[in-house]
This record gives sequence, C-alpha cells and structure tokens, in this order.
Amino acid sequence: MEINLEERKTKVKSILVTLPEPEGEKSPYYDIAVSLNLKIDFRSFIHVAGIPGKEIRKDKINLPDFSAVILTSRNAVDHYFRVCEELRYEVPTDMKYFCLSESIALYLQKYIQYRKRKIFFGKQTARDLADVLKKHSTEKFLYPCSDVAAEATDTFLKTQAIDFTPAVLFKTVVSDLSDLAEVFYDVIVFFSPSSVQSLFVNFPNFKQNNTRIAAFGKTTQQAILDANLILDIPAPLPEAPSMTMAIEQYIKSIK
Repeated sequence: MEINLEERKTKVKSILVTLPEPEGEKSPYYDIAVSLNLKIDFRSFIHVAGIPGKEIRKDKINLPDFSAVILTSRNAVDHYFRVCEELRYEVPTDMKYFCLSESIALYLQKYIQYRKRKIFFGKQTARDLADVLKKHSTEKFLYPCSDVAAEATDTFLKTQAIDFTPAVLFKTVVSDLSDLAEVFYDVIVFFSPSSVQSLFVNFPNFKQNNTRIAAFGKTTQQAILDANLILDIPAPLPEAPSMTMAIEQYIKSIK
C-alpha cells in the first residue's frame, strides 16, 4: 500500500526526542521550540550500563598487556577508566590514546593530565586515524566498545596491520518507558535502531496512526521501515543536514 506523506501532514504541536535532555540552555531544539511554538520533551529510550570488571577478567582480557587504547566515544573513555579502577590497574603514564575526534581526546582530561600524555585524534571516524595507526603498528591495542560496537569501526580496524583486541565494557539497555503509555506526541524523533527496538519492547502493540516519525541516519531509517512504520521526516538531507533543520522545514511545509 502506497503512503501519501503529504496527506499525513497535519499541524505539529508536540515532539518527543529520544535522547537525554541537552545540558545547558543552548540547543537548536530549544530554538525551534520557541520560534515554532512547540512543546519538545526529551526522553532517552536506551541507556548504557557498565559490565563489571570481574566479567571482563573472565573474558581473559589482561589490561597490562596493552600499550595503546582506541577510544570511539565518551562512554568508551568512562568505562575504560572505570574497569581499570575496579581491577586496580594503574594506567601507565606512557599509555598511548587514539581517539576518533578531538572532543573525545579532550574528554580524557577528566581522568589524566592531558599535556603529559601521548594522545592522537582524528576528525570523526577510525579511517581518519589510518596513518597514525600505521606509524604505531607495533603497539598492542585495546578497543573498548559496547555490545553493539560500530560495525564500520570494527571492520576498518580489521583491515589494518595492527594488533587490536575488542573489549565489551558496556552495553546498551532498553529504558523503562511505561509512564509514557498514555502520552501522545505529534512527532517522535529517533537516532538509533536500538531506540526503535526500545519502542516495541515497551509498547509491543504500538500503532503509529498519525504520529509522524523522524529518523536520523540510514541505519535508523532502515530500522523504522523494517518495523513497518512510516518514515515522515528523514535526515540528514542536502537541504537539511541536521535533525532540527529537517523538523523545521517539515513543519513550515504544512499548509
């Protein structure tokens, strides 16, 4: 059955963003809430839970064996140092840190003296680190990740002539959303396939009806379609590189 997306366009008054509420007062979501007179709520559909250090030890991962660590997110940073503390492992000052982005590298300041450490970072992906990883190919790398590690990163690392070991230090867990059972939103915004899964774990009989669904990224959009839901607001698009821009354009297109 072909869906007419234009016929589904009705006035938007409320939006649920499936992410934690932004810290501070500056956010493009707050801007469009004011400019378009919207009620925007934030609720994380998933959360991260750490795997105990003793379970890591059972996986025969011996932290002193590694001379370098590859960090792909703040969660990876937090849980790497958490596990080190739980296992009473004092990270050596000559440990080398390879981070996907500068923001992740700077986040290391929470745990170490940044200026006195060997830290390398890319622009956004593991591929940005290709040259520097090759220069340090003799290192033994630990790759802290979640139970749903980014396939692109894992695949890329396997193609490189480096010795790396993935270590699942944290996992993605479905949040309890039972208090939302009787709450209706005009638009629900998704950013990951796991959040789409959480929707149906919490509400197995969910019916979309006239709720518009927005999704950021190809894998999230595919998860929406695989769940037999209607994708009303995809992003990014050439004319709308961010989710808020896509939402704003959608609402302004409603006649």
